[in-house]
Amino acid sequence: MTILYIGDVMGEMGIETIAKVLPKLRNKKKIDLVIAQAENVSEGKGITLADFQRLQKAGVDFCTGGNWSLYREDIIPAMSDPNQPIVRPANYPHGTPGLGYKYVNDVLVISLLGQIVGKDADKPTNNPLQTIDQILKEQKGREKKAVIVNLHGDFSSEKVVIGHYLDGRVTLVVGDHWHVSTADARILPSGTGHITDVGMCGALDASLGITFDSVIPRWRDGKQTRNVLETKGRKQFNSVLVQTNEDGLADSIEQIRQIF
Repeated sequence: MTILYIGDVMGEMGIETIAKVLPKLRNKKKIDLVIAQAENVSEGKGITLADFQRLQKAGVDFCTGGNWSLYREDIIPAMSDPNQPIVRPANYPHGTPGLGYKYVNDVLVISLLGQIVGKDADKPTNNPLQTIDQILKEQKGREKKAVIVNLHGDFSSEKVVIGHYLDGRVTLVVGDHWHVSTADARILPSGTGHITDVGMCGALDASLGITFDSVIPRWRDGKQTRNVLETKGRKQFNSVLVQTNEDGLADSIEQIRQIF
């Protein structure tokens, strides 16, 4: 089975990037399943139901979650529906709307939030390692072709640790949230594919998708400024492609990056 995991889709430029790159790439690489990180899709915060449908139309089969997943209220019913291919982080406290893991085409997809995520660092979350242990235990009896896990967080160490922690138990562990891809895609010793951060889709000549003009005064002068999404210039597409085997582990992993 060939599975593509696409990095954070950032705003309108991110959607445009997916629409341009994905159809041709899917056909060229004969991809069976496309998963995209979708917590920054709509104006950089969350995802609307309409934009979720736009990604599906462009060829995305499933959307994973992060700290902005629940920002748009109209997507919550889809996140709560086990038949809708979109999740929020599974380690939110009990009672949080939405589901943190679902199946698509006999593939189990699980989203987790790192213990430190920017301004959300003080918000309560359950331990991601304990959460994933519980989910895998509960789902052990169900037949599955692959298990894909994303950890949305700030610490590279946490992303590396969870990869090794799950090595041999899941197909792929992807770190996201940085919007900057790392050059360490690899197969871990027991057969799990891993990358510390997959990067983003959207504006290239920007600060993680945000205009430099809106960010520089913050760093230079200490001013509180509002993030303004970049809408011009070059675009980037970042992803990892994994080939699975009969044991539900990874035979190969390839970083795919396009700039145009």
